[in-house]
Amino acid sequence: MLGKNDGKKRRRRGRACVVVLGDIGRSPRMQYDALSLANQASLEVDIVAYGGSEPHTALLANPSIHIYVMKQWLTASQSLPKILRSIMLLLKPLVQFCMLLWFLCVKIPSPDIFIVQNPPSVPTLVAVKWASWLRNSSFVIDWHNFGYTLLALSLGRNSHFVSLYKWFEKHYGKMADASLCVTKAMLHELAQNWGINATVLYDLPPDMFHPSSLEERHKHKLFCRLNEDLFQPLGVRDCVSNGTSLIASHRQNETLFTTEFGSNIYLKPNRPALVVSSMSWTPDKDFAILLEAAVMYDRRVAAIIGEDDSVDEEVMWKEISDAKQCLYPRLLFIITGKGPEKEKYEATIKGMKLKRVAFRTMWLSADDYPLLLGSADLGVCLHMSSSGLDLPMKVVDMFGCGLPVRAVSYSCIRELVRLDKNGLLFSSSSELADELLLLFKGFPDDCEALEVLKYGALETGSSARWATEWEEQAKPLITEVMSRF
Repeated sequence: MLGKNDGKKRRRRGRACVVVLGDIGRSPRMQYDALSLANQASLEVDIVAYGGSEPHTALLANPSIHIYVMKQWLTASQSLPKILRSIMLLLKPLVQFCMLLWFLCVKIPSPDIFIVQNPPSVPTLVAVKWASWLRNSSFVIDWHNFGYTLLALSLGRNSHFVSLYKWFEKHYGKMADASLCVTKAMLHELAQNWGINATVLYDLPPDMFHPSSLEERHKHKLFCRLNEDLFQPLGVRDCVSNGTSLIASHRQNETLFTTEFGSNIYLKPNRPALVVSSMSWTPDKDFAILLEAAVMYDRRVAAIIGEDDSVDEEVMWKEISDAKQCLYPRLLFIITGKGPEKEKYEATIKGMKLKRVAFRTMWLSADDYPLLLGSADLGVCLHMSSSGLDLPMKVVDMFGCGLPVRAVSYSCIRELVRLDKNGLLFSSSSELADELLLLFKGFPDDCEALEVLKYGALETGSSARWATEWEEQAKPLITEVMSRF
């Protein structure tokens, strides 16, 4: 006679459901979770999320992964009467809750396990818990941060609504069958103050994040694709888009950074230093720090070399384009990502007058973004954790591509960034400007401090990968939780 547990094992569905109340294309950790569930746990995976950005091609090409796209709730227009905006804001979580239940209980096949991203917590945790009851499935939370701390950025820590949100997050968080989290600091917070036992699953780079080599020609091909965008300034013109450089933008064998000669690719000696920062353009990323640092770098270089203020910038740009070597290079900041404050800062950039610094904002495909990181000279992370307990995944991706990082300093960032080994930390725009001067002096051939950090970043990126971390930390937990049902 079969026992109760044997009968349940026979009814194992072989499915997992990954839930993201957000754009799946902008949720890399949950994409990697889905790939690992399919490839390493041999499960059919249903993803329930919003659309918007294109997910990684590995996700789209995997026959075991099925994406269900929910419709987004309408954004309350500022032109609407205040009472109508308030009503729409109150209705939003209710509509989201009903839509989630419809997808989780009707649209998708019954899974063995639900894995949900937190935040957002409301109404996600409530809906997924209810769905797990109704479908007799296990319920796992992947804690990326705390939702109430993000809400407190706009409403303040003393808001009654923030307190209510925290209660929901804590109450339904404790009802999960298991939890994953991103740092040891968050593990301790969950255990000591929330009564939740979690397992740390560090964000680590997957295999698609690796350095771009000239031999593979990926770097040159990427710059060829981006060449037109690189020569389009946010303002009238800048040190990258001046007339002489603009002529080069139309040469098929030449980009801002590389030249093709015969079958060989060469990096230009007078190229600008390429600095990349990935932004969600939200209040927890203070982009003003980077703009202020850019102004300081521009002015300090002029002071160091004793530049005559009367020298026309066009003359200086022509000298640089004609291959004149400088002690400090031009800096090109490429800022990737989408978000609510992007247009505000683009308008600020248009009004800035900088001789040696230029900015470009763009959104790259999931395939081109790793190539850009692997082709850059430096990464900058402006993430200022709302809770002080999460780590920026963008830094993980940069290390995977061998890119050293300058990151805003906060409580647990040292779990990821090793000072003077793979990156540096800063707390102000002045500190960031000082570090830019330190690292790029003598660029591109005589900047020893930058080379040391590049070596450390390569070492960090190659020491561990997502698949190994998931196999060791997440897979045993998920297998054990599924065995209970």
